[in-house]
Amino acid sequence: MGNTRLTLPVVVALFSVYFFWGTTYLAMKFAIEAFPPHIMLGIRFMIAGALMFAWAWIRERPDITWKQWRGASVVGGLMLLGGTGGVAWSQQYVPSNIAAIVVAAMPLWIALIRWIALRHDKPGRLATLGLLLGFAGIVMLVRSTSGPSAAQGHLAALAMLVFASLLWASGSLFSRVADLPESPVLAISMQMLTGGFFCLVAGLAIGGAGQIHLAAISLRSVVALGYLVTFGSVVGFSSYIWLLKKTDPALASSYAYVNPVVAIILGWLLAGESLNAGSLTAAGVILAGVILIVRGTVAPAIQTG
Repeated sequence: MGNTRLTLPVVVALFSVYFFWGTTYLAMKFAIEAFPPHIMLGIRFMIAGALMFAWAWIRERPDITWKQWRGASVVGGLMLLGGTGGVAWSQQYVPSNIAAIVVAAMPLWIALIRWIALRHDKPGRLATLGLLLGFAGIVMLVRSTSGPSAAQGHLAALAMLVFASLLWASGSLFSRVADLPESPVLAISMQMLTGGFFCLVAGLAIGGAGQIHLAAISLRSVVALGYLVTFGSVVGFSSYIWLLKKTDPALASSYAYVNPVVAIILGWLLAGESLNAGSLTAAGVILAGVILIVRGTVAPAIQTG
């Protein structure tokens, strides 16, 4: 496992996926008040992708090949339709506590795929310990903030959660080797355009158009959707894809451990939700796990060059 420097851009990108993706839990809750999950995701990703694509096109006038569109389509399909879309569908039937545990296991899936399927080097001891500690912290966090599970009888949704996490992990790794434009902005915009299109088609195919009620569209849901486009997709997704290219995947995927902590703290600050000693202890365990992942995958010196 090759180490990379913990440069200032890496730190900023990590903060973006740690914080902004943590805030999207609340934003998505407001957005789906007016739009079915897949329709909402399709609108979100296609708007974000179109804005970034237009900006890149005006600046660079690139020559894009069909092979590059195919690569972007595979990444967008795996991560946005398969990963994000699968989780959104599952949460109609499975409580968020169960979803949080399964989705937070994604860094473990990435490590296993790299080690077993791709025959890459096994994660170092510190990184492995950090992965396991972070996952244990998520389990502690869920147990301290949620009651008994109501997921019994929804095996299909549980299976979809596992499958969605694997698809996201697979798409994350494939994005590192896919034939994509050299421009990060252009490549990411193409992934969001194709993934958003797939989400929109899937939403229409399962009858999402009939579930849109214009009377339910409120200022809160529209602002939430705008926030998801800007900070969830343009900032957050772009930062994650960039991190996958510049750092070890174990570090890039560590956001999955931090996001629930951010979501719970925001819920406490903005929505009056409880924050108990168990939650704070779990947050400490997760932080320790992330620190071990960082120490096990990157060099400690911070450079600004």
